[in-house]
Amino acid sequence: MKQYRITVNGQSYDVMVEEVSAGTTAPTAAQAPRPAAAPAPAPAATPASAEASAAAAAVAPSAGALSVKAPMPGTVMAFKVTKGQAVKRGDVLLILEAMKMENEIVAPQDGTVVALRVPVSASVNTGDPLVDLA
Repeated sequence: MKQYRITVNGQSYDVMVEEVSAGTTAPTAAQAPRPAAAPAPAPAATPASAEASAAAAAVAPSAGALSVKAPMPGTVMAFKVTKGQAVKRGDVLLILEAMKMENEIVAPQDGTVVALRVPVSASVNTGDPLVDLA
């Protein structure tokens, strides 16, 4: 067991850390009292981000559809496909700008475009659905 002294916002805490193996639980010791933290106010949604999230929420993934997700945070610059268009593996679906670079997002398999999940100029995060293929 190791003991550490940690200072957070000017308040010192003595902490004991014990290494446990997988599948076992360590006995819990009394925790140091924590100062009550005021919850941070939620940021107000901007109209552009509210529209983008509403548009994404309005389109539910179809049964059996493959959802192509954003590999990195960025901004959708342009779609290179339309709803109902047949695509082959490797065809460019859209252009995603990330860190001043335009990245081509390609189809992972053959299919038909079922839905475009975000509007052009929408900011997306890693893992956000962009296009549904069937």
